[in-house]
Amino acid sequence: MKTSQLVDQILKKKSFLCIGLDVDLNKIPKHVLEKEDPIFEFNKAIIDATHHLAVAYKPNIAFYEAYGIKGWNSLAKTIDYLNVNYPEVFTIADAKRGDIGNTSTMYAKAFFEDLEFDSITIAPYMGKDSVEPFLAFENKHTIVLALTSNQGAFDFQTKKTEGKELYKQVLEISKSWKNSENLMYVVGATKAEYFTDIRKIVPDSFLLVPGVGAQGGDLKEVCKYGLNDQIGLLINSSRGIIYASNSEDYARAAAAKALELQEEMKLILEKR
Repeated sequence: MKTSQLVDQILKKKSFLCIGLDVDLNKIPKHVLEKEDPIFEFNKAIIDATHHLAVAYKPNIAFYEAYGIKGWNSLAKTIDYLNVNYPEVFTIADAKRGDIGNTSTMYAKAFFEDLEFDSITIAPYMGKDSVEPFLAFENKHTIVLALTSNQGAFDFQTKKTEGKELYKQVLEISKSWKNSENLMYVVGATKAEYFTDIRKIVPDSFLLVPGVGAQGGDLKEVCKYGLNDQIGLLINSSRGIIYASNSEDYARAAAAKALELQEEMKLILEKR
């Protein structure tokens, strides 16, 4: 998907909501467990109930890998369902891959060619030759971990080397990589005060922002400092939406939670 197509969807839906499909069989409604493929059936119901409110979906791959081949089959069915029924929606493989060049190429083929995701999250620690294989794919996007929302982010990401925080160096250096126009970045909503400095370095890039909702991130603060001329934000909410209810009305409850965020986003966009 081209960036312009993503922007068109944001403007059309008046939303920059991304819904994380992090399916834990211990948390989904018990009646869904009776289905032949409960993970896919759960995802399908959530997607059908919220697709008009969200511009992106983000399955965290760990929640599928944990169930072995059955989990991978559920993931494949989910992404195929999205691509066939809602091709306008931006899809993110939250895989956090990153390895030496030939291995990264194989990861890229798996998620971009076989599963046909629009994007993938990448850990940049191994540097340029571990990321550029992902950037080589036309109209596919590589979302680099820059400043994450977890507590351990302060262990390394904000530490200074040669007088500059590591996350800032990641942002600056990545701009020099081949096909860097295909880069996006993960920036946690719980660190809204950092967005001003981040936008000075990557003013035009899309930022995938987890941490709104269950992790305590503030949507208005993130937008105040993070919005750019093309909106430039994808705000992710996972648990706060998909586990809004554990009874038979779970999809309706998820849609209600998604609508709350979408309406807040609509007001923010109208006031820009």
